Amino acid sequence: MLSVFVPSDFSLKKAAATDLGVLPEAAVWVDLVNPTVEEDRAVERLAGIAVPTREDMQEIEISSRLYIENSARYMTATLMCQSDTDMPRTTAVTFILTGHRLVTVRYDLPKPFALVENKLARACSPGITGEQVLMELLDAVIDRCADILERCGADIDQVSHDIFEPESQRHGHAKQYSQILIAIGRKGDLTSKVRESLVSIGRLVTFLSAIVEGVKWSKDMREQLKTMQRDVASLTDHASYLSNKITFVLDAMLGVVNLEQNNIIKLFSVMAVVLMPPTLIASVYGMNFKIMPELEWTHGYPFALVLMLMLMLIAAIVPYWIFKWKKWL
Repeated sequence: MLSVFVPSDFSLKKAAATDLGVLPEAAVWVDLVNPTVEEDRAVERLAGIAVPTREDMQEIEISSRLYIENSARYMTATLMCQSDTDMPRTTAVTFILTGHRLVTVRYDLPKPFALVENKLARACSPGITGEQVLMELLDAVIDRCADILERCGADIDQVSHDIFEPESQRHGHAKQYSQILIAIGRKGDLTSKVRESLVSIGRLVTFLSAIVEGVKWSKDMREQLKTMQRDVASLTDHASYLSNKITFVLDAMLGVVNLEQNNIIKLFSVMAVVLMPPTLIASVYGMNFKIMPELEWTHGYPFALVLMLMLMLIAAIVPYWIFKWKKWL
């Protein structure tokens, strides 16, 4: 899909690019979403650039993601998609600045693009340039990452509270430890993807800051770039902090599960101690010796049964008090 944005009277209108052979020369932003071969060629004719393929955009080398070719600046960043769902993912988006026109190439629908499109459609200066649109997009991407990290931090705090809740509020096995472990895993995956995106954006902003030295950008835009660099650095540190916190919460969760398992083993140990004396009596009278006076005794069976019950009570009460005194239970 090809979207061409042309500034008009204080608004940004989406031009219908039905005729790919005639694209508006006044276009400041050309947005390619899952472009076809014909759309790629049309944009290449309009802007005089080579549109990278999907495979080119997925290269991980910095030299393949940030470079200048024929006076056009190619910048590929990794952005978040579907962060509000249980299956967040990242996607590569290429920003191409040629002259004062911006061309974006993407194969997914990152939310910041829709936000910027709506914002510029409501209020747009007629003298807007591709550089300004790029700054709006980068600013929206950084704000989106900040929102995701903020929400992720709140969720991690809730998970931590669920793990370390007061003992009086616990309900034994009613605690859904499996759900907590799944939540921890999902938050860890989301945080790692946000951090990956922030590192990519940080490299892009650094690249922009370097190339604007020879370009006549306004002072406000230069200051905005510096602010973005500081924001990306602080958000990257915050993402690292959240990653460390998630690791701590995961270790704590595994420790709690281990304690629960130890408590179960303790109960089995107590039951084994309780059943040892009656088992001993039953074993004695289960022997096949020839001379055992109690075998011919009329009250031998009731005697053995009462003896086993008495020993069972003693073996249950005494270990219980000892374990309570030792605070093992």
